[in-house]
Amino acid sequence: MKQSLQLRLSQQLNLTPQLQQSIKLLQLSTLDFQQEVERFLAENPLLERGEDHSSAPEGEGAAEAPAESSGDDAPASESGFDSDDWGWEGSGSGARGGGDDDDDFDPASNIARELTLREHLLAQAGLLPIPLRDRAALTWLIDALDEDGFLTQPLEEILTLLPAELAGEFEFEPDDLAIALARLKQLEPLGVGARDMAESLALQLAALPFTDVRQLALGIVRDSLDLLAARDYTRLKRRLKCDDAALKAAQALIVSLNPRPGAQWSDESSHYVVADVLVSRYKGQWRVRLNDAARPKLRVNRMYADILQRSDGGVLARELQEAKWLVKSVQQRFDTILRVGQAIVDKQRAFFEHGEIAMRPLVLRDIASELDLHESTVSRVTTQKYMLTPRGIFEFKYFFGSHVETEAGGEASATAIKAQIRQLIQSEDKLKPLSDSAIAEALAGQGVVVARRTVAKYREAMQIPPVNLRKCL
Repeated sequence: MKQSLQLRLSQQLNLTPQLQQSIKLLQLSTLDFQQEVERFLAENPLLERGEDHSSAPEGEGAAEAPAESSGDDAPASESGFDSDDWGWEGSGSGARGGGDDDDDFDPASNIARELTLREHLLAQAGLLPIPLRDRAALTWLIDALDEDGFLTQPLEEILTLLPAELAGEFEFEPDDLAIALARLKQLEPLGVGARDMAESLALQLAALPFTDVRQLALGIVRDSLDLLAARDYTRLKRRLKCDDAALKAAQALIVSLNPRPGAQWSDESSHYVVADVLVSRYKGQWRVRLNDAARPKLRVNRMYADILQRSDGGVLARELQEAKWLVKSVQQRFDTILRVGQAIVDKQRAFFEHGEIAMRPLVLRDIASELDLHESTVSRVTTQKYMLTPRGIFEFKYFFGSHVETEAGGEASATAIKAQIRQLIQSEDKLKPLSDSAIAEALAGQGVVVARRTVAKYREAMQIPPVNLRKCL
């Protein structure tokens, strides 16, 4: 094969480190972005927080700005705590906690916290005048409860799971656990220790005063809870030999009970959303402004930057460049979020004035073409970014959706159709609720032609039960 030299021209797109950083910061959620900024502040000595000289915006909504900011975002220096708040009068003596050394006291240990279900039950068990053997069996059953407070395992299986040291010390028998289970079912909240929801409801009903309604409700939860869940009232009345009024009263009593007695002690942490932009109306116009609580104030340390510019830079030259890039990337992030947020509000002005029933069809391409941005950029901006409006807090993505053509030749957004479906269901006759086909016909009468399966899909997306589960007595 003969060797030869060839010259070729080609184009290749390479992302610069600055562009990669901008894209990464743009697609982060507000909380992730704040964590990323904190990491940069800790790693780069040339980067620091700038002083906040921002003032309240003019016009309507200015007085609401402090209330919209989250207290968790306040700097530590503004938290209002000092040594006097803890009662310290100096070193050696006077510190809270009863010790001579201030370091022995941890303020965080005094923060109130919610008890777990196990701790709540053990506190009650500790007040019972029972022998140590019975207390050990009761404690073991409490440990076997699930997060709803149910004891789903048979006592025989629980007995085989006892630790060797506990089983060897007390030599438990099945009767010992049965007695402990009876004690457990007497503790608060009522219904703990039951095998399932039906037994838990029965325990709660048994603790109520005797009435005919209570007896009827007991019969339902013990033998016919599946029929009540399916709202098969005809079979229920036939099986229980009761009329509509009695069945309705028994149903109301059952609904008032707690189907999951241990749920309120479940360890579920709350997730908070920090709005990126705030929407308000001023002089007939809808305006969007950035939320200062979500926007960190960053700057390059001027003193270090001047020193490096007068010298070769040395090892800190790279940190100086990265700090400049970060400050610029942060500014670009919020400029883009503000532009996209304002464009969305302009497109969906009818929503802010009349509600979701007036939502217009909108796709990413519409915003991208208006702002001369790429669709992928708009997609990054609208993901996990939120706006606080007079109608509530919404993700940017909420304002985008597909469309359905109307008989008049116009378009209706999926959000508006869902709102119409919700209105129809809210105003329906509860004795004869509307089927999906009937809802589709009602929408067609309003000029929106959709298939029955589309109605079913939207209804399920809104977590609205089907027609048979919406029927009432």
